Amino acid sequence: MGVGDPLNQFEAFVNAVGSVFDGPVTWFRESVVDKNRPEYYWYHRQFRRVPTIDECYTDDIVCFVEANEQFKRDRMVDNEVLSILRQRHHDCILYEGHDHKEKCASIKEQYDKAAENWFIKYGDLGVYGDVKAAYMKQKHRLLWERRHGPVGTGMKNPME
Repeated sequence: MGVGDPLNQFEAFVNAVGSVFDGPVTWFRESVVDKNRPEYYWYHRQFRRVPTIDECYTDDIVCFVEANEQFKRDRMVDNEVLSILRQRHHDCILYEGHDHKEKCASIKEQYDKAAENWFIKYGDLGVYGDVKAAYMKQKHRLLWERRHGPVGTGMKNPME
């Protein structure tokens, strides 16, 4: 007896009745549905990158909306990256115990740098912050740094 052979006449009958109902459905799925369905190689949906807000014309509303949606997706990704880094640091603290200050220093440094970069880009925008507000924040920060030096270092001496 082979591997797929029925053990008795009843099992052979059940398999025959099952193939009567299942056969056409399986054939239709394999020959029609699967051949016409595009293959997705990624688990999540991938969006094409759209022009950023500084590349949009002032009267191009569609470009503004696309840039805003791209900004929201980027913010969600950055939030998740920050969340993963925070969780890694927390797990390291729990695992290392009293030695966590030495052994988790590199993870904390990565988290602190990522949190600083996140705050530079998204901080103080609020819940309803959009791409235009973030762009204006970036512009104001660059102007401040040009006039007064890097943020957090104090103002330049006016005599220099």
